Parts: sequence; structure tokens; C-alpha cells
Amino acid sequence: MHKAKATRRDFLKSAAQAGAVLAVPTIIPATVLGRNGAVPPSEKIVTGGIGIRGRGMGDLRWIMGQPDVQFVAICDLQKKQRLAVKQYVDTQYGSQDCAMYPEINGFLAERTDIDAVLIATGDRWHALASILAMRAGKDVYTEKPSSMTVAEGRAVVETAARYARVYQTGTQRLSEPNHVFAIEMARTGRLGKIHTAYAHIAPWDAAEMRHDWLPAAPEPPKDEVDWDAWLGPCPWRPFNPGYVSGGWRGHYDFHTSCIGEWGAHTFAQAQAGLDCGESSPVQYEYVANETGDGMVTHFASGVKMILSRGNKYWRGSCGERFDGTEGWAAAADGYSKPDVSSPAMLGEFKKVVGEYVARTGRSLDHMRNFLDCVKSRQSTVANPAVMHHSMTTVHAANICMWLKRDLKYDPVKEEFVNDDEANRLRSRAMREPYVY
Repeated sequence: MHKAKATRRDFLKSAAQAGAVLAVPTIIPATVLGRNGAVPPSEKIVTGGIGIRGRGMGDLRWIMGQPDVQFVAICDLQKKQRLAVKQYVDTQYGSQDCAMYPEINGFLAERTDIDAVLIATGDRWHALASILAMRAGKDVYTEKPSSMTVAEGRAVVETAARYARVYQTGTQRLSEPNHVFAIEMARTGRLGKIHTAYAHIAPWDAAEMRHDWLPAAPEPPKDEVDWDAWLGPCPWRPFNPGYVSGGWRGHYDFHTSCIGEWGAHTFAQAQAGLDCGESSPVQYEYVANETGDGMVTHFASGVKMILSRGNKYWRGSCGERFDGTEGWAAAADGYSKPDVSSPAMLGEFKKVVGEYVARTGRSLDHMRNFLDCVKSRQSTVANPAVMHHSMTTVHAANICMWLKRDLKYDPVKEEFVNDDEANRLRSRAMREPYVY
């Protein structure tokens, strides 16, 4: 926890001093002492938020539901969102204490009491906000997709290592029992030798994104929407209210395509089952369609991972499947239990998941895993390396679709093999002053 926070000794000392001054008995609430199951203030993880709306509100409810968290401040460049988050937080705590900040650098510099931040901005800000927060000494839980380019992902990895920060990307299915079961069935050899994995990509939008921009509209006052900050590292574009209400999706400047929308989840899931969580495919086969559906990627081991847009291999969304010589297993959202090639496999469900928990010591709650690691300083399940290598797969698959040709990639050097055009797409220019 942050050194500036009060300890239990501080609370007791303050209470004693107050009692001496007033010369009357002082009653110390049991919650301050941590009795009756309460977490004393000195042991709470002080948390703030950056860019909370939509999915971020779900994350906010999730993190505030943890007894050892105190959410104290929201940073958002939109006034209505700052107010909305403050109202929610204050209502939950029965106070008026949630502070509001319109600008990220001032927020991070001023709030030295904050241990961890929840980041749920649009895609374009995920990596930069994470880097700035970690440089300021904060641990980070960020929504996915957590990088816009290979270079951004590498920068997140290096920043987390340099500043010794705990980082978790919001690929929460890595912590859900059904997905853990499917992943572990593949990873531990219970399905035999795995030859093919399948990963779900979003069934909307395309891999080729828009390079135009929406019509210019009058720019609102900076206090209402700081448009320059909204754009962040992206190229300057004229203001349009459609962007700030979610219409940025599908635009090259701001998005990672239908491949990144769900692949940010499912590639991490599939790669975990293949024991390639810290590597990426070495070959990408172009498919002549708009979405990347059916693209075959190859790992150095010879195992294939196939991108699938439909529900041929699962019944829900964000699914992964593993095919081995002795059977297959699949999981997706909405399952009461995983799909398997033999019902007998499900008899091992509790054993497989239990062995995973015993081996890793991880919670089957993604946010809890993050908070536990904030305290222990251990690595999270969706740590920077896992994020970076699964997002590298996203970026490489996108580049394959954009260039309309097969690509070979070296995941150690993090470069495409003998392809200068593809290598130039590993990074993007960043607009001053929004650079890392």
C-alpha cells in the first residue's frame, strides 16, 4: 500500500490524542480495528478510475464490490461522465468524497494516495494511460484491447518491468471456470496432442477499417469535452459528437477491428491452452474476405489457430476450442458447462479447475486476482507479457488482412520476416504531447 496512508497505529494514536484533549472516553468503531469481518482503512487498496463509462461501469461495480477497496477519484475528460461516476460512488458510500479530475497528468501527480487505477477509456488511450499511471507508481487494471500496435504493447511490458508495477488486462475469461477447464484440458495433455485451436472474432464490422472521418461539428467547451485530450495520441480530426458516444469504432485511428474486438479475449484464451501465452504465431495466411474469418495462423510448434466469426465451434460469444488426438473441448459465454467430445470428460471438471487453482494460487475472479497481486506483488493471470503477445497476434492478423498477403513473423525479434511494409505497421505516429 502507499506509504502516505495511515496505519492502524496512526488511527489508535489519533484516537488516544483526541481522548486526552476531550478528557472523555473515546469509542473506536470496530470497522477501524478490522473486527466483525470489516477491512480496516489502513489495509484498503485506494483506487481511482480513468475514463469510466459503459463496460467501465461494470468494472467499477466489480471493483467496488471488493471489501478491501476504497474508490476515491474519477478522471474523465467528459464532464457528464465525471459527474455520473461521482454520483454512483458517493451513493454507494453514502458520502460526497469522490473527487473529480478532467486531466490525467494532474490527476496522477496529485493523487499520491492512490495505489491502483481502473482504466476503461476507448482503445486509443488504453496503453498510454497505463504507461503514464505505472510511471506515477500506480498498479493498473485496464480494459481490452490493451494496445493499438505491437510497439505500444512492448512499451507497456517494459514500463511495468521498469517501475515494478502490477498490471492486469481485462481478459476476464482467463479467470472463469468454464474457460479455465477448456484451457487446462488442452494444456495438460488430457485431449492428447493438440493440433488445432479455434478463436472467436467479433461477428460485426470488418478487418479493413475506415480511413475517413465524420463531418465537423461545433466543438463543445473544454470543460464539457476536452476534444484534444479525447483524441490523445491519434491524428487530429474535427470534432463530431458521434465519436464521443461510441461512434469511433470501425475507424482505423481509434479501433483494432473486428479481429481485435473479440480476439483480444479469445487469442489470449487459445494461446493459454497451447502454452503459448508468451509467444505469438509465426505465420498468418491471408483469407480473401472482409473480416479475417477462416484465417489460419501457425505457431512454431506446428499447431494451428484458426480465426472464426461464426458459431460453428461453440454456442456463445468469445469462445475458444481445442482439438487434440484424443478429443476436444470448447467454452464460450453463456455456458452452464463446457462442450466436450466425451461427456466423461466433465467428470474431471472440479479436479481440473481445482488443480489449476492449487498450481497457480489464483482466484477464479479476475478482479480479485488483480487485487490479490496488488498486495502480494505476484504476476497476474493477464500480465503484460500475456497481453502483449495475444495483442501482437491481433495486430499481425490485421496487418495480414490490410496487406492482403501471407506474412511470416518472428515473435522473438518482434518483427515480420523480410517485409519492410509490414514492419512499418508495427507502430503509429503519436501526436504531441500524447506520447510515451
